[in-house]
Amino acid sequence: MKYTLSFLAAAALVTGCVNVKTTESKAPASATKPAPTTVATPSGKVDAEGYTVIFDGDWTNWRVNENPKAWSIVNGALRACGDRSHCFYNGPLAPFKDFDLKLEIKTEPGSNGGVYIHTKYLDTGWPWGGYETQVNQTQGDWRKSGSVYSVQDVKEDVIKGIVKDNEWYTHRVVVKGNNVKIYLNDKLVNDFTEEAGRKAGKDFERKLNEGTFALQAHDPKSVVLYKNIRVKKL
Repeated sequence: MKYTLSFLAAAALVTGCVNVKTTESKAPASATKPAPTTVATPSGKVDAEGYTVIFDGDWTNWRVNENPKAWSIVNGALRACGDRSHCFYNGPLAPFKDFDLKLEIKTEPGSNGGVYIHTKYLDTGWPWGGYETQVNQTQGDWRKSGSVYSVQDVKEDVIKGIVKDNEWYTHRVVVKGNNVKIYLNDKLVNDFTEEAGRKAGKDFERKLNEGTFALQAHDPKSVVLYKNIRVKKL
């Protein structure tokens, strides 16, 4: 069967992640590194603020589960775009209980992502363990960036003027005891205290415990970049 050039172009557009808008997304092939299946062991360097750098532009200590084609490294950032997939920290510093996590994030318009805390690796599906801290400026879900997803959510009015699509911003999560604080660009947008005796849910744990971090590739229409990931145990 013969396919015309116009038919192939149309088919490519349907698959999503084609209309790339960021400079990072337009990087040459030499700057793009697909997700591997191996994990290295160095714990990472410590920066001037006392944070250990756990992602600095390569796959060391990170493990992608289903749909690895959803992930690549472009210009030193993890780029998420594709069918549901999660990228887990799998290095020697895990597990984390009390910690201060900082990373830089950039979203394209209409994109959804997430940063999971106190979670555990799963081969497939949405991570069950811990909480998801939401990444979403303009995608249709009303739960916006800074939400402790479906537990203590942040609406659009809270983050207006703090974060924007197509701009790098700092996503910081501080967990101490039963308290979770989320800062966007150094502004406190969520201060959640878990109630005593909280029980794990059936579909998702949504409970503080201990575990690792996971980054989310939500869907083929979402483009989210994550970089400069640092953590300090408290």
